Amino acid sequence: MKATEQTLQQIDRAIRKTADKFPTTEEACTMTDIHVRVTQETGELMTFDDDDRELTRCVVEQWIDNKDDDFYESVATIIRQCLNRQRKMVEEMSILKPYAFVLEDDDREALAELFVVDDEDTVIIDPELMKGLEDDLDDFLDHLLKS
Repeated sequence: MKATEQTLQQIDRAIRKTADKFPTTEEACTMTDIHVRVTQETGELMTFDDDDRELTRCVVEQWIDNKDDDFYESVATIIRQCLNRQRKMVEEMSILKPYAFVLEDDDREALAELFVVDDEDTVIIDPELMKGLEDDLDDFLDHLLKS
């Protein structure tokens, strides 16, 4: 699924509204992850803290009644792109590090880590880039051992 410009704007706005709940001017004293919950039937995107307090919500029209089998994988890729574009703001949220943005389905099942904020250089790599890597490494090792 290719995100429309409207979808990207809605997700960007939701990320900004979430970040506004943790202004950078305050000392980081909150210990939480950000849970991004997406409902496939309604297209709702909501963010919550660890105590299940809602931070923001919006409806992404493009996602309403989306029946794609890879819906959550596509959504994860799109949200990661938006988080990366707003990396500076996300990394400056007044939350104790490390913390993560975690994608959940409407049953609150964690599906993927979208973005990790840490003092280290931790990076979440899109699974699409990693497809076939294990097979390539196995082939390389087999070839190496035969030599």
